[in-house]
Amino acid sequence: MIEDTLLETMEKMEKAVEHTRSQFSTVRTGRATPSLVDRITIEYYGAQVPLQQLASISVPEARQLLIKPHDRGSLESIEKAIRESDLGVNPNNDGISIRISLPQLTEDRRKEYVKVAKNMAEDGRISLRSLRRDARKAMEAEEKDGDVSEDDLERAEKELDKATSGYVELIDEALGRKEQELLEV
Repeated sequence: MIEDTLLETMEKMEKAVEHTRSQFSTVRTGRATPSLVDRITIEYYGAQVPLQQLASISVPEARQLLIKPHDRGSLESIEKAIRESDLGVNPNNDGISIRISLPQLTEDRRKEYVKVAKNMAEDGRISLRSLRRDARKAMEAEEKDGDVSEDDLERAEKELDKATSGYVELIDEALGRKEQELLEV
């Protein structure tokens, strides 16, 4: 029983780390990547649709994104959604596609993005700790029911703490890489 709880919790922790890493990819650095627009949703025939489903996204130059909608009728709504997003860019609509030129990041903007990345990392750590707390409660309930001995519970809790700190380290390493990437000129 305890092994099942530990395995399930570790799988969830792995997913939490992956989610945090994917969140980092949405934070803008000096280079253009299609993941910058991952979070943007477009109002399309009354429904909110992710941009990736409505258009192909490419990087023709280091600081430029090219968005070609599959349906030209959605061009204006895509442009509006990009303009209203937190990217802080002005899209150029040529009637066929949308070009987004990313300006050079200023020192202040880089520091601001580092803060955003740190907040994302902290959210990841919080989710890891809550997963640990939930697993600990489940294991303590098994011990109260008499399914598990006190020694087994203590051993499992130590293993859980060790796994949690390992996953927190993974998030911290990813944050360090992102900070370095952001502060690189």
